[in-house]
Amino acid sequence: MSATRCTVRGFSNFGRRGLQNIQGNSIQLPAKPSRASLLTRAFTLSPPSRISSHASRQVVGRSVRSPIPSWEKRTFSATSASLHGHWEPPKPGEEIWVTFVDKDGDEHKIAVNKGDNLLTIAQGNDIEMEGACEGSCSCSTCHVIVEDEDMFDKIPEATDDENDMLDLAFGLTETSRLGCQIEMTKELDGLRVKLPSMTRNLQASDFSKK
Repeated sequence: MSATRCTVRGFSNFGRRGLQNIQGNSIQLPAKPSRASLLTRAFTLSPPSRISSHASRQVVGRSVRSPIPSWEKRTFSATSASLHGHWEPPKPGEEIWVTFVDKDGDEHKIAVNKGDNLLTIAQGNDIEMEGACEGSCSCSTCHVIVEDEDMFDKIPEATDDENDMLDLAFGLTETSRLGCQIEMTKELDGLRVKLPSMTRNLQASDFSKK
């Protein structure tokens, strides 16, 4: 037998015996890591980039600035007279007089212009009259009580809208009117009105939403 053939047979016998020895000893090689585990390890070990940090801040910012529900925004407040309109005193010789009796019984006699309504007059002279609807005849917060019945009869009759709002007024009387609907004329010179002790802020919009 030639030397080459002996060498080949020797390697062949060694290979079979080596394989048997390996199988007998049950040597286990480490399993090949999966693609998912490699990706997980890479993200775990690598530091966060500026892009990912910026994106996370954007997400947090959006969650912090989430819109507040409309029912939490709803507030109630009385507004000052200066926010509801402008009033100017009359020129000399054109005065028409009206007297307001406030909740404390104090009287305020004011010279006004023809065409001025009681809400604008009151707010222009720091008399407490809210006028939540700003004179649109959709609330009852400018409710006044005309003291003299004869003077009350000189005022044009109330519209259906005004009567609807008067039904919601606190302390309603036979001579109750809304201040925003009473415009001063020469016939009403000397008018006296009393402010009720309380007002009820119910507006037409509160009912239209239901």
